Order: sequence, then C-alpha cells, then structure tokens
Amino acid sequence: MAYSEELANKLRKALDKQKGVTEKKMFGGLAFMVNEKMCLTAGADRIMCRIDPALHQAAIARKGCTTVIMGGKEYKGYVHVTADSLHTKADWDYWVNLALDFNKTL
Repeated sequence: MAYSEELANKLRKALDKQKGVTEKKMFGGLAFMVNEKMCLTAGADRIMCRIDPALHQAAIARKGCTTVIMGGKEYKGYVHVTADSLHTKADWDYWVNLALDFNKTL
C-alpha cells in the first residue's frame, strides 16, 4: 500500500519546527521518527499515531480513530486516524501533539 503524499506533506508541515525528525518508509507508509523513535506515519488514507497507552481508550472514542491491528493483534498505544476526520488545523494539532507528548517520554 502506497502512502498519501498529501498526508505526508501535512505531517511534514505539522512537524516543521520539531527537532530530530527523520522520515523512514515502513509499514507500507512513511514514518516520521522523532529522536529516532516512531511517532507518526502517513498511510494511503489515514495516519498512525503512537500515543500514551493510558490515553488509548479515550483516543479511540474520537471520530475516525481506531486501534492499530497487525497480524490479528491489537496494539494499545497505536491508533489510526482517518484522513476524512482531519479537517482543521485543530484536528491535526490534537493528534500530532498527542504523539509528540508521548514521544518525549520514550
């Protein structure tokens, strides 16, 4: 699965002032590593955020957000957010900041 260049560019813009950001192709998408730790990814029609597992249940209650499932296993602390639920800067800021906040604890 190819990733959306539009989603990748929006993540680049959201992370443009963040230090220590690198990009790496993985999981069929484009991962944004912050301080060498996976933080966010751009997929074909969604982004993935690595968040505090303690906030997982509250996150998946939000519109367009689901738990990441790989190989039949649910990954608490990893969520997908659909592109069609990311309409405003506030929507983007919410998810990017949630991922960045957790990244600081790693």
